[in-house]
Amino acid sequence: MSPSKSREKLVYSLEDVSRLTQVDAETVAAWEKEFPFLRAGSTGSGKKIFRQKDLAIIQRLKVLLDKKGYTLAGAKRKIEEEFGLRTPADLHPDKIKKALLQVRDELQDLLSLLDKNSKKV
Repeated sequence: MSPSKSREKLVYSLEDVSRLTQVDAETVAAWEKEFPFLRAGSTGSGKKIFRQKDLAIIQRLKVLLDKKGYTLAGAKRKIEEEFGLRTPADLHPDKIKKALLQVRDELQDLLSLLDKNSKKV
């Protein structure tokens, strides 16, 4: 076997991932939504690409969900444990939105103060 064939690819297309894992594209897309640590990149033309680590996670998810009978939540915890991943609990979308609204309000207050000060000069 030539050295280039024995090396793992850096990125895989969605078609490659589906073929290698025997998981259909729709399921991969659903898992991307369900598991925040599983995120496809994209090429300049918009095609999804996955890293080697993503491929390994998808393969493991298939085993946990299909063969071992894990729930989605159980599979998520197991993957996080096995791959050393953590889903940032503090980054829940509602918390982010609240923090951004607070920053916006503070910036508007600062702008208001600056406007008042510039009128005095």
